[in-house]
Amino acid sequence: MTNGECVIRLEGLHTRFGRHVVHEDINLCVRRGEVIALVGGSGSGKTALMRQMLGLEVPAQGTVRVFGEPLHGHDRKKLQSMRNRCGVLFQKGALFSALSVYDNIALPMRELRTLDEGMIRDLVMLKLKMVDIEARHASKMPAELSGGMIKRIALARAMALDPELLFLDEPTAGLDPELSEGFVELIQTMRTELTLTIVMATHDLDTLVALSDRVAVLADQRIVALGSLREVVGVDHPFITKFFRGERGQKALGQTGYVMAGDVL
Repeated sequence: MTNGECVIRLEGLHTRFGRHVVHEDINLCVRRGEVIALVGGSGSGKTALMRQMLGLEVPAQGTVRVFGEPLHGHDRKKLQSMRNRCGVLFQKGALFSALSVYDNIALPMRELRTLDEGMIRDLVMLKLKMVDIEARHASKMPAELSGGMIKRIALARAMALDPELLFLDEPTAGLDPELSEGFVELIQTMRTELTLTIVMATHDLDTLVALSDRVAVLADQRIVALGSLREVVGVDHPFITKFFRGERGQKALGQTGYVMAGDVL
């Protein structure tokens, strides 16, 4: 699935907010075509790391390269061009409440200032179809939508510019198990058909098991484990023991053969 090329490379990255240290010396390569999951407890800096990969925050120290280019130090136009190759699904969808479904998806296309409204309309309808939302919902406002529809429409907006790199922040948070399973299947299909590279922050073990090729575990201000799920589960660290080998972890992983009765296989 991957070819080893680093779409994102973090080198010697440090994150601080005032005197509070979040990350120290983070090194990471996100390979083209993979789904890498960022896992960690509250305050471990999963979202902060994703924001730095997007250029929304500047690390206190270290470098971030995206598509082979340093993310910081570019002019605004160059940075925006790089961001246009990325899509972001925020934790709660983050749809603009004053805009209709149609206008939420159309917004990134309109900001390009290169497409006429006829082309935008065709593309919006295509994106809605891609996420299994009927065209009749295009005129609805976010307040009229269910949680599951908000997630799908937010994903359609994230895919508006046909990105190569997709960021998912807690993609299944707030969804019941049935909706969560359906949403995961949608992401799997899109990932395969569109050859996406995906960076995902999640605490949901079922989503983690279903989607991730590799897992990066954030704890103690660093990456304490990085590798396949099988490799990560075998690492001796308090957070990994609690997260993966507790009751919820055994239930999610036991179905895959990684863990059974609390033992690593």
